[in-house]
Amino acid sequence: MRFQVPQFIEVEDTIFGPFTLKQFIYLAGGGGVTFIFITFLPLFIALVASLPFIALSLALAFYKINNRPFIEVMESAFNYVLRNKLYIWEKRDEQKQPRPQKKAVKQASSEIPVPKLSESKLKDLAWSLDIKESIYSDSNQR
Repeated sequence: MRFQVPQFIEVEDTIFGPFTLKQFIYLAGGGGVTFIFITFLPLFIALVASLPFIALSLALAFYKINNRPFIEVMESAFNYVLRNKLYIWEKRDEQKQPRPQKKAVKQASSEIPVPKLSESKLKDLAWSLDIKESIYSDSNQR
C-alpha cells in the first residue's frame, strides 16, 4: 500500500493573495485601528497616533528575529519582564587544589581504546552509511 507523505509542512499556506492567515489578521487589525483613528480624530493627529499600530502590525506580519516570528519574540520578552527571576550566587574557593583525578583519567584514556565521540552520533552514522564503512572499525578510531 502506498501513502502520500505531506511535504513542506513548515511553510504556511497563502490564503489571502500573497499573505498567510496570520499575516492578514495582523495587517487587518492595524488597518482597522488606523481607520478608526482617521474616522474619529483629525487627520494629522490620527496619522501620528496610528503610526505605532501600523509599525507593530507590519512587524508582526513580516519581521523575524533569528528565524522566529516577532510575536514569539514579544511573548518571550513579556515573560522575561513579568516573571520572577532566580539569581544564584556560587562562592568559588580560590585556594582549591587541582583535582588529581583528571590526570588519571587522561592517562587511562590513552591506554584504553575508546570509540570516537562527536557532537552528533546520528551525523556520524549517516556519514558512515554514505561512505559504506563501519563506524566501529579500527581505522576510524584516532
